[in-house]
This record gives sequence, structure tokens and C-alpha cells, in this order.
Amino acid sequence: MKYIVYITLLFAFVVHGQQDPVKQDSTIVNYMIIDGDSIPVTAVELNEVLVLPRLKFEDKASRIRYIILRRKTLKVYPYAKLAAERLEDLQKRLNALERNSDKRRYAKIIQNYIEDEFSAELKKLTKTEGQILVKLIHRQTGKTTFDLIKELRSGWRAFWFNNTAKLFDISLKKEFDPIIEEEDYLIEDILQRAFRNERLKRQEPAFNIDFYACVNKWSKPKTSSNSKS
Repeated sequence: MKYIVYITLLFAFVVHGQQDPVKQDSTIVNYMIIDGDSIPVTAVELNEVLVLPRLKFEDKASRIRYIILRRKTLKVYPYAKLAAERLEDLQKRLNALERNSDKRRYAKIIQNYIEDEFSAELKKLTKTEGQILVKLIHRQTGKTTFDLIKELRSGWRAFWFNNTAKLFDISLKKEFDPIIEEEDYLIEDILQRAFRNERLKRQEPAFNIDFYACVNKWSKPKTSSNSKS
């Protein structure tokens, strides 16, 4: 899992600054802060609510498959979310360094940080968890793990990392496509339910996902190949 550990935890080194939220008295009227001034408003913009269909399983095996997939997805999603949050800042910092020696020194600091703090934790991921993580990194960043390694290190290393991953049935070039792959649809369903229940913190994907189109496709009864027309 070294190749996945590197690309995921590479983003963890960049630390975001945080600002304290403005506290407001919502018992009387809602306010919007514009240029430092509190402007009273009579309407509040609400987030879109996704209505999720009731879960239905063809048999016990399908239900067990979903439960196992849910456990694995909930486990690895935070790492993919972290990757998306850190990617932009990481690239900005690397681009700000003009000399190659400074970039190499910065990369060395990152590698030491990874080895000391987080490698052991991510190495505990199973093969299937690793592949789900690769898919979710694509969902959150819009780029495959292979492409991210290629950009941040070199194409040659990305090539070898991918070939090594194949030995463990993991493709770093794997994309997240719930309209094509049924497992990806199930992962998206798991995420949306976890967002709604506040089990996971919502982060929008890097590309548009038509969830209802996926539901319409994968929720249709499967036609037996032995059935007569």
C-alpha cells in the first residue's frame, strides 16, 4: 500500500488556517455579513436536499455485500476528502518555490512527516479498501491517483507504482463512475446517506454526479438471461 500511502498523506502536510465563525443572534432576525457590516435579511438560502430511495436488496448476499462495502467506504472516505482539501494548497506551495533544490528539500520534509506520523495507519488498509480509496480520490480531486503521482513526482514512478499495484489487484488509474460501475453507485449511495445522517462531513465531488440517473439505472429489476421475450 506504499503508493497509496504516499499520494494520500502527501496532502496532509499542508495545514489550513481556520477562522472563528461569526456568532449571530438568530432568535430575532437573520443577518448577512457584507464588508464587515451586518445586513438583516428576510430569507435564508437553504441547501439542496437529496431525497434518497429506500434500500432494497435482491437477497441476503446482496445485503451483506452492501454492509461490507459501507464499512470500508466510511473508513477510507476521510482520507480522500483530506486529499482534495490539501491538493490545491500543496500545488500552490510547490509552484511558489523557484529553485529545484528548494522543491527537493520541501519534498524531503513531506516524506519524513508521512513516515513519522501516518504511514503505519494507512498501511493497515486491505486491498479492497485501497481500491475504494483510489476511486474516492478521483471523486474528490477529479484526477486519478496515477495522474497525481505523475504530477507530483514523475511519470516513471507513476508507471512503476501502477504496475506494482496490479500485483495486488489495485489500479491507480481507476476512476469513479457510478453510472457505469454498480459498485461505484453503491459507494455513492453510502456517501449520500452518511452525509444526510451527518456521519460524514459532506464534500462535493470534483465533477457532476447525476445521482438520480444512477438510481434509475441500477434500481431497475434485473432481467434473467433465461427469460423469454
